[in-house]
Formats: sequence, structure tokens, C-alpha cells
Amino acid sequence: MTNLTWANQDFDVFTIDGLEPRMDALKERIRPKFEELGAIFSNYFTTQLGEEFFPHVAKHARRKTNPPNDSWVAFAPYKRGYKAMPHFQIGLFESHLFINLAVIYEAPNKIAIANHLLKHEDLITALPSSFYISGDHMSPKTDEISVESAEKILTRFRDVKKGEVLIGVKVLRDDAIQLSEKELLALIEQTFETLLPIYRAMVSVPK
Repeated sequence: MTNLTWANQDFDVFTIDGLEPRMDALKERIRPKFEELGAIFSNYFTTQLGEEFFPHVAKHARRKTNPPNDSWVAFAPYKRGYKAMPHFQIGLFESHLFINLAVIYEAPNKIAIANHLLKHEDLITALPSSFYISGDHMSPKTDEISVESAEKILTRFRDVKKGEVLIGVKVLRDDAIQLSEKELLALIEQTFETLLPIYRAMVSVPK
């Protein structure tokens, strides 16, 4: 069984030069942990939401030259993919661990989701202060949640083709490496439990 704790070496994978060397390190160090987390939390979502969820560990298969700056396991109720629908993620940048709920630009009903969330903005603004909101899944930068940041990102998500919305928690690497396996799993479950009402609001929108 894979040891589900993080070490500095895991985060340092994203400093390795070259696509192949970085991908080799990802496969060796990080992917086994994502696969283990994928098995655990796909079962969690299946139980909580009443439909089968599937884990999707990032393969970065389309990359030919530039090495990835982050990696993740995503969860969605569709075996063949997740990018076209709201999905949950556990992942790493060099600087932090992230646990989030995301809808990216590939979702075909993103405008309807954005409008629904703008009408029910309190679902987001009532989140604990430890949560963030972001409009770009490729960037490690995030915003603190406020009425202003929620409106700005949700409006861009609706109006801009590449607009996205991600809501979650990040744990800086120095804190993440201190977490025991039990603490990590508890944090992930608590974060997902807090995000479930927002997910339910997203998927209640007609497709």
C-alpha cells in the first residue's frame, strides 16, 4: 500500500528540467499516491452523491516539449473523462497541495453554471476563510474568497471563452509535508464535504 504522505522531493519534481526526466519522476514519486487517493475518494463520492465516480490521474500525454508545472487526480461521474463537467481534484504545484472543485473552459454548459452560481453566490462567499477561488487551473495563483472576487471570477467564467472557476483549499508545501496520512485524508474529506453543496448546485443546472 502506498504511503500517503508528502515530502519535499514530491514538490521538487516540478523543478526537474526536461519533459522526460520530470515525467519519469512524476510516475515514480507522485502518480502512485494519486492512484491510491483516486481509489479512496472515488468511493467517497460514489457513496456521498449516489452515482458512480471514477478517478482520472493526469497523464500529461499531449505534452511534447514543455514539462508539466502541476499534476493531479480528478474525480467525475464519467469513466472516459472529466474536463467537460464539474469535477473534484487533488493535486500539486511546486509551491502547494490543492484540493478543489473545478469547472474549466471545456464545459459546454459553463454559462448556465455561472449564471446559477451568480444567483446563489452565498454558497461560495459563506465558505471558511481557508478556501480560495481561482479563474485559471494552470496557475498556482489564487484569490481570497470575497463578494468582489467571486463576482469577478464568475462573471469572467460566464463571459470569456477561456474563463474557469476553481474553489478549494491549498496547503503550502512546508505545511503539507508535516501532515500524517490520517491528517491528510481527514483534510481532503473535510474539504470535499464542504464543497459538495456547490457541486450539487452546479450539476442541478440543465445541460
